[in-house]
Amino acid sequence: MAKIDKSQYTKQQWRVIKQQRKQKKLLEKTAKEIHSSTTKIGFVLGNGTSRTPIDPKELKQHGKVYGCNALYRSFTPDYLIAVDTKMILEIAKSGYQMHNQVWTNMNKAYERLAGFNYFQPSKGWSSGPTALWLASQHEYEKIFILGFDYQGLDKGKKFNNVYADTMNYKKSTDSATFFGNWMRQTKSVIKDHPNIEFIRVIAPDNYNPEELNTFDNYSTIFVDEFQQMFKLS
Repeated sequence: MAKIDKSQYTKQQWRVIKQQRKQKKLLEKTAKEIHSSTTKIGFVLGNGTSRTPIDPKELKQHGKVYGCNALYRSFTPDYLIAVDTKMILEIAKSGYQMHNQVWTNMNKAYERLAGFNYFQPSKGWSSGPTALWLASQHEYEKIFILGFDYQGLDKGKKFNNVYADTMNYKKSTDSATFFGNWMRQTKSVIKDHPNIEFIRVIAPDNYNPEELNTFDNYSTIFVDEFQQMFKLS
């Protein structure tokens, strides 16, 4: 990368340029590594709307896919994680768990239902961070995190989920879901697995919390950069 004369810029401009150059180097390094046959990659899909441009089917050729809740309605991930009772009962009614891996916590409401895999002990976390934790147990070198948007839509006011207005989900006009637990649980996974590189894929207007950016093994890329990196349509 060519050397830049920083004396030509204000401190603020130089700070932005440094960040852009750092991001470019990260993208180049990551792109090279993910196309190496020896790099073990996992994808964890939350259901925030930022992942809408990405077809999960295209990810399977690059690594294992971990998904949450209603994702099973249109796509079969390698691991489906659901901890909400209503969602587990919906999945059970479909029979999906009899032919695919579904992981959940023990619960008397469905302990007699066949086909489910149970965390021992139960995590007691939300589905997304639980999926991230499960992926981290499988020793990937890089885990890409999609659809972990945290804040709601409409400047954080409205429910942010690709399955809004469908069965077992809130309406798109409902207030945003509190994301404090998601954030705390995500931080716990990243902190406890320093040898894994966690890369969160975000839209330009997504919430980008400083408390995550403090981790050396965490970074962010934009959706379009992710698509280019994996040559997704």
